[in-house]
Amino acid sequence: MKRFYEDVAIAAVDQVGFEVHLDARPVRTPMRQPLQLPGESLAKAIAQEWAEQGEEIDVDAMPFTRIAATAVDRVSGDRRGYTEQIAAYAETDLVCYRAPAPSGLVVMQSRSWQPLLDWCRDTYGAELKVTEGIAPVDQDRDALDRMRAALDEQDPFELAALSVATAASGSLVIGLALSRNRIDALAAYEASQLDESYQNTLWGVDEEAQSRRDILRADLEAAESFLSLLRADKI
Repeated sequence: MKRFYEDVAIAAVDQVGFEVHLDARPVRTPMRQPLQLPGESLAKAIAQEWAEQGEEIDVDAMPFTRIAATAVDRVSGDRRGYTEQIAAYAETDLVCYRAPAPSGLVVMQSRSWQPLLDWCRDTYGAELKVTEGIAPVDQDRDALDRMRAALDEQDPFELAALSVATAASGSLVIGLALSRNRIDALAAYEASQLDESYQNTLWGVDEEAQSRRDILRADLEAAESFLSLLRADKI
């Protein structure tokens, strides 16, 4: 899509927050709703994304806009359904599935993942089971309910960013740890890509696979920055 505007600005909206305006017209979501934002810091960051566009608008270069639009269109439109999609990751969470061998990988997984599971238990009261191999393990209903309750604590914008982090890492535990400042985006990426990184040390880096990993890392960094912008206006 060609750029159709010249000026980008933010505007305060009574009892709502802020909007980003393109030539004095508010940005709208894919579902044609006004993209109304809860804080000025996030509004400025999204305005910057639009201001930096060239002759062609590159949606992939606007992660904050995409996450915010998801919050408005999908989370607010069907919060229960959206929450259930994220909560489902806890049923087969990456950090619960350990390799039986080799010993080096076993140790790395335990050192990286077990502290996150311990944090999840201590923070949310959710004790997830750990198993070896890829055979599914049935998690206790109480633990899954507590993970779902952790999602209910998030506002729509937090939940949209958490969803990005969870999908990028393949782990609700990692996503929650990132959203609650237990770990940063780099640590989340390293934990989620631990198996692949180990294989790279043995066999070298596959360029195509690394390109996919780079996209996942960018998603985690975008989620972290988005959450930081939200927190900046709550202080």
